[in-house]
Amino acid sequence: MPHLQLIDIDLAFGGHKVVRKLSLGLEKGRIGCLLGPSGCGKTTVLRCIAGFERLAAGEIRLGGATVSSTRTYVPPERRRIGMVFQDYALFPHLSVGENIAFGLRGETAAARRSRVAELLGLVGLADQGDKYPHEMSGGQQQRIALARALAPRPSLLLLDEPFSNLDVELRERLSYEVRDIIKATHTTAILVTHDQHEAFAVADDIGIMHEGRIQQWDTPYNLYHRPANRFVADFIGQGVFLRGRVLNDREVSVELGTLNSTVPLVCGEDCGGCTHGSDVDVLLRPDDIVHDDASALKAEVVHKAFRGADILYTLRLASGAKVLSLVPSHHNHAIGERIGIRLDVDHVVTFQDESTGLNLSAHPPADRVSAAAA
Repeated sequence: MPHLQLIDIDLAFGGHKVVRKLSLGLEKGRIGCLLGPSGCGKTTVLRCIAGFERLAAGEIRLGGATVSSTRTYVPPERRRIGMVFQDYALFPHLSVGENIAFGLRGETAAARRSRVAELLGLVGLADQGDKYPHEMSGGQQQRIALARALAPRPSLLLLDEPFSNLDVELRERLSYEVRDIIKATHTTAILVTHDQHEAFAVADDIGIMHEGRIQQWDTPYNLYHRPANRFVADFIGQGVFLRGRVLNDREVSVELGTLNSTVPLVCGEDCGGCTHGSDVDVLLRPDDIVHDDASALKAEVVHKAFRGADILYTLRLASGAKVLSLVPSHHNHAIGERIGIRLDVDHVVTFQDESTGLNLSAHPPADRVSAAAA
């Protein structure tokens, strides 16, 4: 049984539904993430889990016990949930050590000192307990907030956009540190963010949210290589859709060649297998298009984005369609130059042709296997 379980939860403000029939399960010791654009309802779901919002329908279970439903409501202070806020919310008049010890009421002074020292060491701030929050950097304050939330050994840890106030370089480094700290304490956690780089760095399981629903709850690898629908494919990573034609249940032809799938292609959850000869949209990621000087297949460089170790090229094909290619930066080509490319696709991701008016994935929902080459 999952440690945290959300079962068909609904929440509305006035007449506006913010969360719609949302379900997920998170196993004990794993880190989950709700990822999506602003306004998709991810922070509202976090508030429901914490007990700050009452459900209109559905049920939330923690450790096998119901903590929220239309008939049951356990107040936040009795849920054994720790929370790390976007703005740290440290007490400015308390020292670092006193902030961390704040939730340890009822324990002996010796037990509090021992726990504070343990957590200060864990977050890399040993011997900093006598300082005050204003004397610490933003990254240090975030680690203090994390230590304070972990101090009472919560059953669940919630993190609401915890890195949004930090600069990009510090955000990336701290996200890895936070994951290591949470894993070291064997804590089950849920992170909310709109930044997929943070989500990939921290989480074991990620739920992509859109308009109050989870579109796919899966591992980072599967979200990127096996998106459940067009929204997930568009939101995660970079890529383009190239028109293709189904040759048989495992092959699809595109302008660049024929792609082979090790599992049967699917063209929509209600349509079963792809119809032979039908038009589909094929998702191609930048790593699917390999620069190869020896290839007879050429494409024109129309844009380039230097990224240090790599260059992201936008390439125009003979038909006028454009694809992306991520190339080591020592292959530095000029705008307008024609370069050799070849396909190297490990996962064939196809979608129903949008011109039919349908917006269905070639892959079924997250509880079914998507069409991809393993």
